[in-house]
Amino acid sequence: MTLSADEYHDHLKTTAVRAGFSFEDVVLPSEKTVLVGHLRFRYLDWGNEGLRPLLFLHGGALTAHTWDLCCLALRDEFHCIALDQRGHGDTDWAPDADYSIAAQREDVKGFVDTLDLDHFILAGMSMGAINALAFAIHYPERLSHLVVIDAGPEVRRPGSSRIRDFVNGGAKPETLDGIIERALAFNPRRDPKVLRRSLMHNLRQQTDGRWTWKYDRRRFQQIGESHAAERRGLAEGLAKITCPTLVVRGAESDVFHEEDAARLAARLPDGRYVTIPRAGHTVQGDNPKDLAAALHDFLC
Repeated sequence: MTLSADEYHDHLKTTAVRAGFSFEDVVLPSEKTVLVGHLRFRYLDWGNEGLRPLLFLHGGALTAHTWDLCCLALRDEFHCIALDQRGHGDTDWAPDADYSIAAQREDVKGFVDTLDLDHFILAGMSMGAINALAFAIHYPERLSHLVVIDAGPEVRRPGSSRIRDFVNGGAKPETLDGIIERALAFNPRRDPKVLRRSLMHNLRQQTDGRWTWKYDRRRFQQIGESHAAERRGLAEGLAKITCPTLVVRGAESDVFHEEDAARLAARLPDGRYVTIPRAGHTVQGDNPKDLAAALHDFLC
């Protein structure tokens, strides 16, 4: 983590207020690592281990910190855990560049086995949503609830291409101001002052003062027809997901449309969907307060 503990605490307090939260106290998560197979995974544990476990999976090019405000909002009622998935954040990169859905699904399986999580809640966004769906199809007995945020088996080309262009745009180290400028052009909903500190969780500073992203670019370079086919194939297994499932869509998302959310919810044995206002694809970043409220209503 690039931010010091004091900077991180101040950042959470500031972002919480700007997002409309009024927490009595802002706590920091414990930063932990665990070995799954040959990869070391880093995760954030928000405490209260005696409560129902709720595991969050981030989207592509993001980290576990994307869930910070949601975890703060829900930690009094759930044992919130946010995982850095392979090739992201401070988790190891795959030495063989295997970022298939199957490989990431088995990462989740190994992780929850190691932490001895069972009958837990799984929530994922974008890439994390696809991995969560894959896990739920193969291991339905392990889940009590599933939350799928702004992604489904089908791929919307214009929106997904725009994300891929942004992710692949910073191939070389950049200045922090340059990164912020590109990020705001990509998602103008964000507050520039908040974004500057939020990005510290996603970046590493080089010796020359410039910054690089904390994700393995090979993951995005290999996304093609085979990955899309693997993703579309998930539709065939949706009937196996027997737990209550909430499909979430950002109202302004260009990646996951209203009909996509409705269709996915209808194909699930116990599915429903909700649309979060004032949010694009990155729902937990654009409107964490309404997302946390939707999760609370669904799970409680």
